[in-house]
Amino acid sequence: MADRKTITFAERVRRFFLDLDARIDSGLFSTARWTRELYERFVTVMDRFHVAGWKRWALVEPASEAATLGSVGLVLALALAIPAFNETSDEDWLKKSELAVQFLDRYGNEVGARGIKHNDSIPIEEFPDHLIKATLATEDRRFYEHFGIDVAGTLRAFVTNARAGGVVQGGSSITQQLAKNLFLSNERTIERKVKEAFLAVWLETRLTKNQILKLYLDRAYLGGGAFGVDAAAQYYFNKSARDVNLSEAAMLAGLFKAPTRYAPHINLPAARARANTVLDNLIEAGMMTEGQVFGARRNPAVAVDRRDERQPNYYLDYAFDEMKKLVDALPKSVQERVFIVRTGLDVNLQRQAENAVDETLREYGRQYGARQAATAVFETDGTLRALVGGRDYSESQFNRATDALRQPGSSFKPYVYAAAFIHGLKPTTVVADSPVCIGNWCPHNYSGGYSGSQTLTSALVRSINTVPVKLSITIGNGNPRAGRNKIVDLAKKMGLRTPLPDTPSLPIGASEVTVFDHAVAFATFPNGGLAVSPHAILEVRSATGELIWRFDRDGPKPRRVMPAQVASDINMILNQAVEAGTGRRAMLDGIKGAGKTGTTNAYRDAWFAGYTGNMVAAVWFGNDDYAPTNRMTGGSLPAMTWKKIMAYAHQGVELKPIPGVPPHPGPFGPTVAAAPGARPGDEIPRPTLLTKKGGDVLIRIERAMEEASRSLAPAAVADRNVESAPQTPVPAGSRDGVVAATEGRGRPVRGN
Repeated sequence: MADRKTITFAERVRRFFLDLDARIDSGLFSTARWTRELYERFVTVMDRFHVAGWKRWALVEPASEAATLGSVGLVLALALAIPAFNETSDEDWLKKSELAVQFLDRYGNEVGARGIKHNDSIPIEEFPDHLIKATLATEDRRFYEHFGIDVAGTLRAFVTNARAGGVVQGGSSITQQLAKNLFLSNERTIERKVKEAFLAVWLETRLTKNQILKLYLDRAYLGGGAFGVDAAAQYYFNKSARDVNLSEAAMLAGLFKAPTRYAPHINLPAARARANTVLDNLIEAGMMTEGQVFGARRNPAVAVDRRDERQPNYYLDYAFDEMKKLVDALPKSVQERVFIVRTGLDVNLQRQAENAVDETLREYGRQYGARQAATAVFETDGTLRALVGGRDYSESQFNRATDALRQPGSSFKPYVYAAAFIHGLKPTTVVADSPVCIGNWCPHNYSGGYSGSQTLTSALVRSINTVPVKLSITIGNGNPRAGRNKIVDLAKKMGLRTPLPDTPSLPIGASEVTVFDHAVAFATFPNGGLAVSPHAILEVRSATGELIWRFDRDGPKPRRVMPAQVASDINMILNQAVEAGTGRRAMLDGIKGAGKTGTTNAYRDAWFAGYTGNMVAAVWFGNDDYAPTNRMTGGSLPAMTWKKIMAYAHQGVELKPIPGVPPHPGPFGPTVAAAPGARPGDEIPRPTLLTKKGGDVLIRIERAMEEASRSLAPAAVADRNVESAPQTPVPAGSRDGVVAATEGRGRPVRGN
């Protein structure tokens, strides 16, 4: 045998890769051949189904596109449906009670209600036929025909609105509106409309048509704090929904669209005009004839006159929002959703604040070019006593005191000076009122000139603009941004909750705040440097009167945010600002006050924020569209209105000193005479309340009685009669000990 040649390692590697390359080439060739053969077979098979000419474009292509778009639409619909169906995750969604609150004023008198208190006592069979027809003719004529969404009605509304150039006709079915009431909010967004559509279809699969209509009639808001047609009939006509006639039914049916605009106790002519439209709808829908509605046209509904029942609606709206947040913090053992809430509302002061705003605007609004105003009045412990969110709640429910963001102007400067005093400066520190620039921005004074060297006291009293800008540089040790951060941090600790963007003009009030926050933040000064939490709610009780929550026991406690000496220094300066500076029109007779005016660029906003030892309040005047006023400053209408409110608020009360300000001689505040042309009862004499010592005694008695009732509760459970449970608790006192024995509705009796 011949000797085998020795194969080296390198040769073996080379042969391996040659073999691998051959296998790859062969595999690719085979794959390409098989693919070509499969494609040729596929083409041969598909040629049998080939359609050309008009059949392709008339049948095949549309069907293909429809299948493609349908598949995409199905995936998109499923994606959009998931958030909607998440709203129905609660298995007890139909029986779940909404939050319902009965509000009491600080003395225990009922002042209003908010929320939905379900009243399902009237079966749908007992509602008058003309009420059902009026509702269907106006809200959803095809209710018993569609699947939850009235496609034809929606398209008709779309065309009508497009022709009119605005929304003149709604396209939502009754089922869609019920879905919104049960699960969604009133926000106008595409997302909400998509959810509403899916939920409407979902409701149609779960409930009968009559059940849906019954829920809609029972839970729709119809103005005046009334939810459901029965509650609305009681409120507007003092009768059950079973007993309303055709004209009254037409007026009720007209409220579904815009309950505030067409409420008869607010605008009776508009309500009757809307009711007449409902009668036209009945005829157009073929549900009634002209002869059947003739009597209702000739004899329109007469609503109960409730013009004198002035509810503190802005206050109640805020208190209800506060209650919504508080419910989540209540003990888990509290399962019910119906509560009796005692607030810090002072009904007479609330009316005086509303009158002061309205009278000032009527008398001077045109002259100054101002159409709106807002104010918030607090006790120095943070209890909200009065709240006015605008000139007329019936015209606009937007609360300008709590929700509108406006520049505070120079009324922001006390935060800057307080931060400077914390940094180590003193009221006697001398600064120069001279030009200063941060980058390309250079502030100017209201007078247009500069006044040279002066103390910080004089600079704040005279509201010099250049000085707080220089202070921001000093507080930051030469870095204005660091200084502004310290000012923002202090302002937020004091109570300003809105974002305060860092801009060079922040020290002179360029960042926006709310009237509500501005007022409660100023309460830090008369409290000696202690910041307080704003609150309208004093205590919460169950529907049976059981005490669940009380602010002085369960609420947040005051917190120190600045040294007491700093607060005293600010108080001393702001007192001079009222008595000798820009706020002289706010000076109270016989009472020491302190405060600061504020005016923004182009006179768009005018402010006065101030306080006494007892109360703190902020007042804003301006326009909703940010239109400039006619040179209105904070020392004019805001200061005048603040004085009207606070002078009334201090009648007959025990005056408390402001730390750092010598008290005014005399134990009592001023009296306020009725304004010319005021209506009877607008100026209510201020009652003399119990002293703090007497109030403390009553509070101790109240708490002792509560402890005793809790200890006796186990023995009394067996004998308790449900009908004898207390329905309206009458509290004995308030947190600070200023209480009143009541006689009738909110008429405190003079105490010692």
